[in-house]
Amino acid sequence: MPSTQAVDAPTVLEAQGLRKRFGDREALKGVSLSVTRGELAAVIGPNGAGKTTLLSILAGIQRPDEGTVSKAPGEIGWVPQQAALYGKLTVAENLDLFARLERVPDPADTVDRMLELTDLRDRADDQVGTLSGGNKQRVNIAIGLLARPEVLLLDEPSAALDPRQRERLWEFIVRLASEGTTVIYATHNIQEADRYARQLVLLADGERLFDGSPRELEQLVGAHGLDFEAAFVRFLHQQGH
Repeated sequence: MPSTQAVDAPTVLEAQGLRKRFGDREALKGVSLSVTRGELAAVIGPNGAGKTTLLSILAGIQRPDEGTVSKAPGEIGWVPQQAALYGKLTVAENLDLFARLERVPDPADTVDRMLELTDLRDRADDQVGTLSGGNKQRVNIAIGLLARPEVLLLDEPSAALDPRQRERLWEFIVRLASEGTTVIYATHNIQEADRYARQLVLLADGERLFDGSPRELEQLVGAHGLDFEAAFVRFLHQQGH
């Protein structure tokens, strides 16, 4: 189920007027967003919409040509789609290595906290290369949380996971949000956007076409009797995409 944070929760991240060009192509065209503490926000849209570009700018991986982000990169956790893990190191060794690279004050305590948070304590001494896809993604997310960021960015967090692994991963992500971490995730899985997000940021061709809840999108297109994916497709058609 989606985060139950109050709608008057404090704003923790704002982006205003983000633009990004790659040669003649404008990947983002003045995109803005605002998220609150403990919110789950989904960035959705067709292939090439600008989802990963938006997240990478929020994370500080890329710089916008125009626009501002209210938090510095070091204040935001970033989990790319491809896990940057060392398969021959154990779970604990991976966490310790990245904690030291992040210069956290107490790496040993941080590793212990992450093992508890991710329910991976019983796998701490297992080589990462032997883990299931779901557990590898938990380690990947733990690395994004090492510095205790208020905001965590996830790019396609459940890609390539089977349904059972996906369900366990989302239980973990929803728990993070319920404990106050703001989670912004890009996904092609429209059901995940419908099921978990309180806010949708819908992009197409670099433009933000919609910002609101899944139910508000359904109402906007008059999606009586349609499932959410059908409502999403109808909205894109109505907008000429």
